[in-house]
Amino acid sequence: MGHRAEPEHTHPDDVPVQAVFAALADPVRLGIVRELAGSPEWERACGSFDVPVGKAALSHHFAVLRSAGLIEQRDDGAKRVNRLRRAELEARFPGLLDLAVIG
Repeated sequence: MGHRAEPEHTHPDDVPVQAVFAALADPVRLGIVRELAGSPEWERACGSFDVPVGKAALSHHFAVLRSAGLIEQRDDGAKRVNRLRRAELEARFPGLLDLAVIG
């Protein structure tokens, strides 16, 4: 069994606000962020989200969220778990995450 590559992450400090808005403009990605906002860190595996897309599309959505600095992922055994970068985002864009999550 091969080892998959660790996901690449972009820190929120390196992301323009337009990239965050673009990532959150997609309803699937916004749903993922909202679900993560209500979950403890590192407890949500990629397959646990209620989304209307297949595995390949879901992987793309997670990559967009990582590159926008919104989430961080790590491997935990056979699954990949996620956390919302709440503190880092709040430091970079105060109040923005709360607006997105409240809707």
